[in-house]
Amino acid sequence: MKISKEARRSSRQLFRACMVDGKLDEARVRKVVSSVAQSKPRGFMGILDAFARLVSNEVNRQRAQVESASALAPATRTELQASLSKKYGRELTLDFSVNPELLGGIRVKVGSDVWDGSVKARLESLAASLAA
Repeated sequence: MKISKEARRSSRQLFRACMVDGKLDEARVRKVVSSVAQSKPRGFMGILDAFARLVSNEVNRQRAQVESASALAPATRTELQASLSKKYGRELTLDFSVNPELLGGIRVKVGSDVWDGSVKARLESLAASLAA
């Protein structure tokens, strides 16, 4: 769906209004969505669509997905949490999962950033370099 410039501008203004001290306020987001849905301004579907994308991107920026070949020790989890929070300059929520296909190491995804230190990625890289 093509979104007009006016709808995109309105969605950015609404998004900025939902930020409190650099963080997204969930209560404000709900209030904005409810208000726009009730008042139905011109192009409200485009506004809500763009607003949802902005909110989704912000939520993904504050969440880190950590995959490891085996369960990580609590001390390692805490150290990883502190390291990532320091790197990004904000508190991150970490979601840990076990993926045996990695063979070893970890893969971390924060927003669109991905760090892959897994054995599987290294083997794939080695295979690609030998095939070339």
